[in-house]
Amino acid sequence: MKCPYCNYDESKVTDSRNCLEGAAIRRRRECLKCQKRFTTFETIDLTTQVKKRDGSYEEFQIDKLIRGLDAACRHTRISHDRVRALAAEIMAEVQERQEREITTLAIGELAMEKLKKLDTVAYIRFACVYRRFKDKDEIIHAMDGATQVRGE
Repeated sequence: MKCPYCNYDESKVTDSRNCLEGAAIRRRRECLKCQKRFTTFETIDLTTQVKKRDGSYEEFQIDKLIRGLDAACRHTRISHDRVRALAAEIMAEVQERQEREITTLAIGELAMEKLKKLDTVAYIRFACVYRRFKDKDEIIHAMDGATQVRGE
């Protein structure tokens, strides 16, 4: 691992901790040349390809999922830490499938399933983007389904 300060190739690990619900390892390192410390993250290499609506493919990116969940959960009772944990749960479920590809719609369905149990507003916001509702009746139908799941 190259030092971000002096570009020296060797460093030693001074501390390691699990993060993102065990899906990553945070490491504190110290450069053997300049003795400055820096943090690195080691994550699982997810080789699943995501098939987008336009037919193109890209690698699964948990940061994109976190951004989408964050947008849906903004101004709700769901914290950013909970959003990151949700994203890690979804990523784990995608990995458990052991499929070479998954669609963005399937990832969206996993996210909506989890959000529906947590917060109706976050669920509806997320569903509006992934299901591309065309009118208010579709939104009302989705809201009715969400409140029945949560028992409201």
